Amino acid sequence: MLFAYDVELSLGAAAELINSEPRESNDVAEGLPDPGALNDFATRWKYSGARTFDLPELTAVRRIRPRLRQFWERDEQGIVELTNDLLREGRALPQLRKHDEFDWHLHAEPPGANLATRISVETAMAFVDVIRAGELGRLRICADPVCENVLFDLSKNRSRRFCDAGCGNRANVAAYRARKRA
Repeated sequence: MLFAYDVELSLGAAAELINSEPRESNDVAEGLPDPGALNDFATRWKYSGARTFDLPELTAVRRIRPRLRQFWERDEQGIVELTNDLLREGRALPQLRKHDEFDWHLHAEPPGANLATRISVETAMAFVDVIRAGELGRLRICADPVCENVLFDLSKNRSRRFCDAGCGNRANVAAYRARKRA
């Protein structure tokens, strides 16, 4: 494991959340169509704390996606600035917590923070570790020319090029067919 479990969880959640945003350029539909889908997302990525399960909560989470995408679009200094901005705006105060199946780990959002704030602050806290480890090179945009999904490469040899939407499989099939034709 390259990073602590909670850091990898936050990075994976951020990538999935960003990739859930609809994009006309490649006909991607809304990945969080309703509060139920948001609940599934929050459960899958183990977000703890209070939830409202309503449209305003869904709207607030959808609204942070473009901002989180900036982690993949900025240079190192810009990523540091974004990290600090999110921590400041979320009134982050890092504290050790132990809950559910998790051993001691850091939470930095204030008690009772809404889900959008928890996601923003936990993503920023994860990027603190990524920045300090000098691992920003693991931030990638999918290598498929028609895909705009983001990914965080956790492979040992830093070789991951495609997102989880099947792009790597499509590229392999296309390469195979091209070899067969030749």
